[in-house]
Amino acid sequence: MTTNLATLSPVELRHLIRTGEFAGPTSGLAAGYTQANLVILPKSWAYDFLLFTQRNPRPCPVLEVSDTGSRKLHDFAQDIDLANDFPKYRIYRDGILEKEVTSVADIWQDDFVSFIIGCSFSFESELLAAGIEVRNITEKVNVPMYNTTIPLKSAGPFHGNMVVSMRPISESQIPVAVQVTGAMPKVHGAPIQIGDPQAIGINHLDQPDYGDPVTIKTGEQPVFWPCGVTPQNAIMQTKPPLVITHAPGHMLVTDVVNATLKY
Repeated sequence: MTTNLATLSPVELRHLIRTGEFAGPTSGLAAGYTQANLVILPKSWAYDFLLFTQRNPRPCPVLEVSDTGSRKLHDFAQDIDLANDFPKYRIYRDGILEKEVTSVADIWQDDFVSFIIGCSFSFESELLAAGIEVRNITEKVNVPMYNTTIPLKSAGPFHGNMVVSMRPISESQIPVAVQVTGAMPKVHGAPIQIGDPQAIGINHLDQPDYGDPVTIKTGEQPVFWPCGVTPQNAIMQTKPPLVITHAPGHMLVTDVVNATLKY
């Protein structure tokens, strides 16, 4: 591929994804535009999941909910196909990951409800603008994500523990990172943990549960934010008959600029 992905607009990037020309992680792409996670469930499961997100807004900040059966959105993007515009999807059946695919059009159901959930990739461009390096972008890898022992509030059958993303931050820049991300609660807000990964059940930073490990340099601390992969942890615990999510790191790039999500 000769296209410079970094220069593409959100709609241009979605078109490239829709036609199967790009299927990689979206961190660092369409800088300044909101990125989003995905959960698609049958309508009979949607109310309990909505309640679950409301009780756990830090890891599950809902940006928009689709009409039943619709592959469109009203607010975050116009030219969009929810069955094709994520670079990669995960299909879960009875809580077990069946496969990853680049389209779910062939299994789309008229009773599907899609939840678009805020993603920490949205605040990465704000960190960069504040002069803070984002290591996963520098090293051109997917952000490292970890299962934790932080319990979630249950709703109906949905329960589980929080998933977090991690970015190494220079100790002198941590206050700025907290301030920048804290101003964006719709995309997870401020960190949930700074340093001491074992306090939240993470024993090996070099072995993330999702994504890729990154370098942590002398004078840096691992900083952890609530992550939109959290619903996938709950899905594996709850075991609905069919759920579709994004693959970790492979987000929807929307038409909404990050500045509109700030306080």
